[in-house]
Amino acid sequence: MNFDSSNFPLRPAWTEIDLGKLRRNLQLIRGDLPKHVRLMAVVKDEAYGHGALDVARIAMEEGAWGFGLSTLEEAMCLRDDGITAPLVLLGERQAPELEWCVAHDLTVCVNEPGNVRALAKIAADFNKRVPIHLKIHTGMSRYGVRWDEALPLVEMILAEKSLELEGVMTHFAQSDETDKTFANLQFSRFNEVLTALQQKKVQVKLRHSCNSGGYLDLPHAHLDMVRPGILIYGVFPSQVCRQIPGIEPVMSVKAKVAGIQKLKPGEVVGYGMRYKASAERRIAILPIGYGDGFPRVRNEGAALIRGKRAPLIGGIAMDALMVDITDIPEAQMWDEAVIMGRQGKEEITVRDIAKLKNSVTYDVLTNWRLRLRRKNVNGQGKTTSRLESASK
Repeated sequence: MNFDSSNFPLRPAWTEIDLGKLRRNLQLIRGDLPKHVRLMAVVKDEAYGHGALDVARIAMEEGAWGFGLSTLEEAMCLRDDGITAPLVLLGERQAPELEWCVAHDLTVCVNEPGNVRALAKIAADFNKRVPIHLKIHTGMSRYGVRWDEALPLVEMILAEKSLELEGVMTHFAQSDETDKTFANLQFSRFNEVLTALQQKKVQVKLRHSCNSGGYLDLPHAHLDMVRPGILIYGVFPSQVCRQIPGIEPVMSVKAKVAGIQKLKPGEVVGYGMRYKASAERRIAILPIGYGDGFPRVRNEGAALIRGKRAPLIGGIAMDALMVDITDIPEAQMWDEAVIMGRQGKEEITVRDIAKLKNSVTYDVLTNWRLRLRRKNVNGQGKTTSRLESASK
């Protein structure tokens, strides 16, 4: 038997990524957009926990123009694995990063004069003319030059022969709620900058403002490109935004029943003894806990076993949680349990987990821990940062 460390039995808990659903989501989004509007797929933070390289490869096949990322490390992982499409680094860059960006053809978002000058010099030293995207702050108060102070920075960029002003962008603070007042104010401010550029006969190839919510609900703000993130992964940014039929969640979280206990009346479950059996109960132990990213709750939530809901009892441990299977007598050792996702006619959604965590869906997707291996199904792909890459 091969006892090499690459061949050990895998832990019976995992995130499952349905690459077929991912591809279908991209097709639906691409088909919903006007043909002239390009798609930048946001794949920062390991594509919201789904695997940046797998997502990037499929998104390229489905017509994505390029990818939005947050860190230099994220971009270099894609470059090192052969992704040649435009990689746009959102946010701000430290000075030492700029040389790497130029050397590896990464597109920098610029926000202030210092980085414009530094980037221009480095590009000239490399004998390159590099594309950049100018971020306009229109009300989110995060990155970007203020909309009413942007023109001097534009003129500085245009004066640098080693820089090409390829894109101008902004970001909505609230685009997925019913009230679009502030989103439309932001877009109006952004349009002030675009109009001023047009008056100065400054040509910009890519004007973009829409995240997932903006793409869904603000068609007048689509411009030349949209930047959907969470929608690609089958999660709508809110429950009130426009819905596209057929979009489905790509990620599930699963584990196998690793233990079964029988409780007698009065016996307790878990740390802190937060659950006491009022009658005879049968419980299952699932080898997944707050160390994997599940919310540290007590007597809340459920898992799906044999297509039925098994209530969570007691407190969540680092590596285990307990569910009541008294009403699922057919449940047995090593049955598959769904922590997040669908089994039969039942479903536990990412919003259900977010409510337990008193947080948002983005937080849930990105905070399943690295020790929880990623398993791809319904497609071929290579995993960049989890323990398992093979589709099984």
